[in-house]
Amino acid sequence: RQILVLGLDGAGKTSVLHSLATNQVKRSMAPTEGFNAICINTEETQMEFLEIGGSESLRSYWKMYLPKVLLLVFVVDSADHTRLPVAKQLLHQLIQNNSTLPVVVLANKQDVKGAYCITDIHDALALSDIGDERKMFLIGTHVAEDGSEISSSMKDAKELIAQLVLETQ
Repeated sequence: RQILVLGLDGAGKTSVLHSLATNQVKRSMAPTEGFNAICINTEETQMEFLEIGGSESLRSYWKMYLPKVLLLVFVVDSADHTRLPVAKQLLHQLIQNNSTLPVVVLANKQDVKGAYCITDIHDALALSDIGDERKMFLIGTHVAEDGSEISSSMKDAKELIAQLVLETQ
């Protein structure tokens, strides 16, 4: 059972996954052309992440993997204001037929000049409209300087994801 990592191309999915896996920062990773799988072990559980690239040609695969996953991690670029409506539409389409799938939205690139704050991201993605019995979380994240340790927000995201995996197994 996997954790599916989705989001538009350029949102920072691969960098986020790398940071979660290694506790180290590596920026400017090559875009994922297809699929990227990473296993992350914590003291309590083993988590298998499956990232599917966010380019338009790959988005058709997203829905095929949703029924098989424990959790959806949806990454958005907080500073990409023009594409937030597209991210919103895709997120809403993805989860409309699965009212219990837990969702963790990572509002990434919070350190970028002009990035929307968490409340603006919440509104832009219309997360209040997804009101049902689902567990939903929104965390602001950023990948700091190369080689440094991951930010506290990334640690929080990792702990939350691990907790959700334990609860849904």
